[in-house]
Amino acid sequence: MSTDTSSATGPAAGRPLPEVVVTGLGATTPLGGSLPETWSALLAGENGVGVLDEPWAQSLPARLAARMRVDPASVLERTLARRLDRCEQAALVSAREAWADAGRPETDPERVAVVIGTGVGGVLSLLGQDDVLESAGPRKVSPHTVPMLMPNGPAAWVSIDLGARGGAHAPVSACASGAEAVAYGLDLIRLGRADVVVAGGAEACLHALPLAGFARMMALSTANDDPGRASRPFDAARSGFVLGEGAAALVLERAGHARARGVRPHAVLAGASVTSSAGHITASDPEGQVRSMRRAYEEAGLARADIGLVHAHATSTPQGDLAEALAVTEALGAPAVTATKSMTGHLLGASGALGAAVAVLSLCDGITPAIRNLDDPDPRVGLDLVRGEPRKGDWGAALANSFGFGGHNVSLAFTTA
Repeated sequence: MSTDTSSATGPAAGRPLPEVVVTGLGATTPLGGSLPETWSALLAGENGVGVLDEPWAQSLPARLAARMRVDPASVLERTLARRLDRCEQAALVSAREAWADAGRPETDPERVAVVIGTGVGGVLSLLGQDDVLESAGPRKVSPHTVPMLMPNGPAAWVSIDLGARGGAHAPVSACASGAEAVAYGLDLIRLGRADVVVAGGAEACLHALPLAGFARMMALSTANDDPGRASRPFDAARSGFVLGEGAAALVLERAGHARARGVRPHAVLAGASVTSSAGHITASDPEGQVRSMRRAYEEAGLARADIGLVHAHATSTPQGDLAEALAVTEALGAPAVTATKSMTGHLLGASGALGAAVAVLSLCDGITPAIRNLDDPDPRVGLDLVRGEPRKGDWGAALANSFGFGGHNVSLAFTTA
């Protein structure tokens, strides 16, 4: 594992890489308006999936969704919330929680950066304002439309809110966006460009068009009469994912900087890997995923046997789950594997950041959630799946996987602090 350096003010070449720790966590999800609420619900095996009862959803083949349990607009200042897309609102809520959890670091603003990824961005604002344009004309379109729909909006608003002047970045890599944001944050600190980075992902696109598009791809579960059992990663009866919404954020910090503040970190972000499969635009590629996992643990200075736990991407699609299972087996052997999309649904660009937070908390608390709805594991999967009850363990190191349309593969390696 890399060691900390006392200064990070220039290029990292020729110097040991600084150790990077996680000092803050935050989230708003279909299971809770904060990360502690979400974590408790995950360990309890709660369900965040429901049936859409709006008129616009009734003709859709898949009418399932995992809405945020707490409306982010309800916890933000009213005048601010009205200027933000729902995706931006969620990002701000999770980032504020993570920043508070980190002790609100008093740091030179030039040394604080923000990286918030999203898969779609402000699509609710885009489609909503298009309806306004068509029904009432251009003079009725909101003057906030462009800042609300732009994919860099979540990162921009978080940087404004925190006064972070070290850069505001917005990776857009489909379902891997949140995890790629964390990997980018690690690079910023290792390169000496920041001491503190708020990294994560946000998504809110529960609308007829995305739902219809995913349904046409045969990617969504249509178990409309049984929402609590619709998302079932690695189960033989899995039939597709459930679209969800939410956000998660991590505060990453140079270890020496955290020690100087007297802060005890949650975990160490020891390594990260971002690979591209360069194959099919939507199909999963085990080979690219294997490369991602291997590079992550090797960069962390670990051996494959050191990885005791994996938070799988595991969306509950027939082919995607099997591809990941084959990749995990080849890259890592037989670690314990959990998959929390069984409870939260698929948060798209936010899912990788939430998976990272779950991996961190699993290491911190020595327990990881069980996969919900895993009644009959697919015999082809062959993994050590956490099922039935949460599993306790002293894993030492964990990987969080996130894979996205376009061949994006991201793996994050965490170790205990």
